[in-house]
Amino acid sequence: MAVYFVGDIQGCYDELIALLNQVSFSKENDQLWVAGDLVARGPKSLATLRFIKSLGDSTKVVLGNHDLHLLAVYAGLKKVKKQDQLTDLLNAVDVDELMTWLIQQPLIQKLPDENTYMSHAGISPQWSIEEAILHAEIAHQQLTSPQSSQWLKNMYGEQPHDWQHAHTDVEKFRYTINSLTRMRFCTLNGSLEFNCKESPSNAPSSLKPWYELINLSKHTHWIFGHWASLMGECSPHNIYAIDTGCVWGNHLTLLRWHDKKLFIEHARKN
Repeated sequence: MAVYFVGDIQGCYDELIALLNQVSFSKENDQLWVAGDLVARGPKSLATLRFIKSLGDSTKVVLGNHDLHLLAVYAGLKKVKKQDQLTDLLNAVDVDELMTWLIQQPLIQKLPDENTYMSHAGISPQWSIEEAILHAEIAHQQLTSPQSSQWLKNMYGEQPHDWQHAHTDVEKFRYTINSLTRMRFCTLNGSLEFNCKESPSNAPSSLKPWYELINLSKHTHWIFGHWASLMGECSPHNIYAIDTGCVWGNHLTLLRWHDKKLFIEHARKN
């Protein structure tokens, strides 16, 4: 069995299928791990969700910020953005079934028998792995509770930036969502920072990419997407950035885990 990790698909269904054909992916024998943001901006979010869901136990998914925003739109909390190209999905006959499946997906996945983890944006430098897993599970329980809509509403906002300032359940939930699905840069003490849109090489010296502040053991690995401008370049040897901006005209990346080989599929011209 081969395990493959794929970065942000964002509705780039044709590229995903072509990429899986490159490696002769088999639903019966292989697994596809998806680092969040299955939907939005690309042309075929509906086909993407239907396909990933159809893989059943052969896929492992984490929620990304675009997936969570879709769930908020579906719950009537937000208006759909035209550029997200979600009209077909929201009007689909199986939208209820798809959204029920989507909201059941966690925020962190762990590869069995390995210290290998996947989340959409990374792991907060202010957390240990154990803390990250705990708070991801609490947030998952909140999102799948009867109060799901209220929690989706609670996730919007950028405060608190610092875990030490997260005192209420709502503050802890929002920090958890932001760190696991929206984080890129942090201040030097590990607080989240959302204003800087520069590449790491052009960012102010007061800011660092989260992965330069986290201290993982050499036997621990973290896979993340979300940050297309990195184009897969990430300084720590055991942290893998796999969003390579297919939806922005670059390419979709597949990482075969056992030998760390990368496969790419260039973006189609719409």
